[in-house]
Amino acid sequence: MKTNQQSVTFNNTYILGISFISALGGYLFGFDFAVIAGALPFLRSAFALNAWWEGFLTGSLALGCIVGCLLAGGLADRYGRKPGLMLAAFIFALSSLGMAFSSGLTVFVIMRFAAGIGVGMASMLSPLYIAEVSPANIRGRNVAINQLTIVIGILVTNLVNYALADNGPEAWRWMFGLGAVPAGLFFLGVIWLPESPRWLLKAGKEAQAKKVLGNIGSEAFVTDTFKDIQQSLQGSVKQSYKAVFEKAVRPAVIVGITLAVFQQLCGINVVFNYTSTIFESVGANLDRQLFETVAIGLVNLIFTVVAMWQVDRLGRRPLMLIGSLGLSVVYIVLAFLLQHQAAPGLVSVFVLLAIAMYATSLAPVTWVLISEIFPNKIRGLASSVAIVSLWTAYFILVFTFPILAEVLGTYGPFYLYAGICLVGFLFVKSKVRETKGQTLEALEQQLIKH
Repeated sequence: MKTNQQSVTFNNTYILGISFISALGGYLFGFDFAVIAGALPFLRSAFALNAWWEGFLTGSLALGCIVGCLLAGGLADRYGRKPGLMLAAFIFALSSLGMAFSSGLTVFVIMRFAAGIGVGMASMLSPLYIAEVSPANIRGRNVAINQLTIVIGILVTNLVNYALADNGPEAWRWMFGLGAVPAGLFFLGVIWLPESPRWLLKAGKEAQAKKVLGNIGSEAFVTDTFKDIQQSLQGSVKQSYKAVFEKAVRPAVIVGITLAVFQQLCGINVVFNYTSTIFESVGANLDRQLFETVAIGLVNLIFTVVAMWQVDRLGRRPLMLIGSLGLSVVYIVLAFLLQHQAAPGLVSVFVLLAIAMYATSLAPVTWVLISEIFPNKIRGLASSVAIVSLWTAYFILVFTFPILAEVLGTYGPFYLYAGICLVGFLFVKSKVRETKGQTLEALEQQLIKH
């Protein structure tokens, strides 16, 4: 594959390989994100959950993710991307076993919080690492690989949950315990990964940075990229979180935080996490509820592949605009169907349509933009701030849904989410610029000019 300069070539197999290994962090995200949907019917009985505890148990993952992101930002800038990814895998493996062997609700929530720390670290470091090892012309596709592994994790977990559902009231223990398997594989894979060349240069390890860049592309690519990174790091000093909110970078940080919050408050994760609640409200039995989680996972996977194909062609901004406006319309129809007790099959059509809209737009593109729009000097810290905002919004969403559904009916919150999607559409239209095909350093120069 070649860029505009004919002498610049890339080792696509190597780039794809290290991107997929790093993106296994996304699989852990997908696993813990989806496992709760299949386990909730069992957990409600095992722990006698009311609406408040159901929301808190589900959202406790997000609270751990917030801690994980805060830890990951400092670790990534101090010790590198690779050690952080290894620690995330280790924490996730231990917490998966901890949830499986939980003796009561308190222990389970603590272990789910710990799992969130691992997920939060991986959710920040995996796309950050991929963006820093990928050439500009395929960066969007490669970062979207992280979203692909998330949705594969969701689909595989939903299939496993469906298969385990007939194993009695303790089936939920197997559902959570099996998370130790992908976590172990991820840990072993990260051992093989090279460190990010941008971090190596920032740390003064020029020879190692050149070696990694040489594995990624030709000598011309090494020379050009090395020079661009050095220029972007000139005058660089150790950064604190205060630097993230300096006037020069504030516009990018505001956009990153707003997009992260919007990706969650758009409401789609209610569909992922509370599938059983939604379909139970229109009379579906447990088998049908778990089957719908599998259908959701399959549609999510198919349309994530579509997004990977389009993100470097159509671009980030058009996909975000189409997805946010489309979700707003679909939610209004879905709320109407739930309100009037439509047949589960008809509800399923619009649930899956909402998933398709999200999977081709807000799901992957938000992660791509967060990995792209921040300057090299503060990318680790700024990414952690944006993703902390994302997980805070996720906690608010999943904690409040059971309570809102109890007060307003299951359909009520979807009218609210439709309004949020419309506001998100207007924000993207006015504030988000296209980033496809530009190097991270070129995007940084644009930010400085503005």
